Amino acid sequence: MTILMETEKQHSLSLPSTQDVLAALRPGQRYSQPMPPGSGDACLIADLARQHKAPILVLCADPLTAQRLAEEILLFGPALRVRQLPDWETLPYDSFSPHQDLISERLRTLHALTMHEVDVLTVPVTTALYRLAPPSFLAAYTFSFRQGDELDEAQLRAQLMLANYTHMTQVSAPGEFSIRGGLIDLFPMGSVLPYRLDLFDNEIESIRSFDIDTQRSLYPVKEIQLLPGREFPMDEEARTQFRARFREFFEGDPSRALPYKDVGNGIAFAGIEYYLPLFFEETATLMDYVPQGSLVITHGDAQN
Repeated sequence: MTILMETEKQHSLSLPSTQDVLAALRPGQRYSQPMPPGSGDACLIADLARQHKAPILVLCADPLTAQRLAEEILLFGPALRVRQLPDWETLPYDSFSPHQDLISERLRTLHALTMHEVDVLTVPVTTALYRLAPPSFLAAYTFSFRQGDELDEAQLRAQLMLANYTHMTQVSAPGEFSIRGGLIDLFPMGSVLPYRLDLFDNEIESIRSFDIDTQRSLYPVKEIQLLPGREFPMDEEARTQFRARFREFFEGDPSRALPYKDVGNGIAFAGIEYYLPLFFEETATLMDYVPQGSLVITHGDAQN
């Protein structure tokens, strides 16, 4: 079901009844609603999210609108689980990769969708058009640790490297880890804070979050979850598939192409995200992550 919040029509002077809007919706059909004034759009979406039994996907015309709606919807519905899917904020095939914080938030949002932990998702319509890794990729490369688990240091290092985490002397950004004797620092993708695992022999004795700047512990937790370090795999099988598809889709001598050589050597070069489809047999779209029966709202100029 789709709601069109149209800006070309005269703004409605009052908020419509949420019950009237829900009653007018029909599966597979569109319902047009004049844009409410001020923050009325966020108020209406929050009311719909509280009463609608399925998640709501809001397609916005630009990233600023998506961010504004996410913030204002939370003001009207503090209990709602509101997420954003940010854009990479880079140009296609540019020699820059998205900031790790953006990738971290994207992975957190996609994982939350697969776990049915999203009530409202705001996303720029251009971002929604990008091809994504299939949900099976997130499921295969996501793992967790609990207090009391047995942990093998060599196996952990190999598992983190396989998940595209980077070993550092001191963690400072999502996707990094550090191993110093019986202390293991992890900054999981999708997390706002890093965590420190204190080992007693091979057992996780405690897990605590800590501050990046002061390195001081903040509070204990029982379990942490680690999402993949990137939106694509970089193991041997994935790199082999990348090279095979590169030869299939690009003309010329692949051995002279820097992306082909870098991936073969296990190097994630700057801008590799735009080659994401070459890592997978089949890619996905955002709608493959959004649960069936979700309400889609096309906000303002997004439909144009």
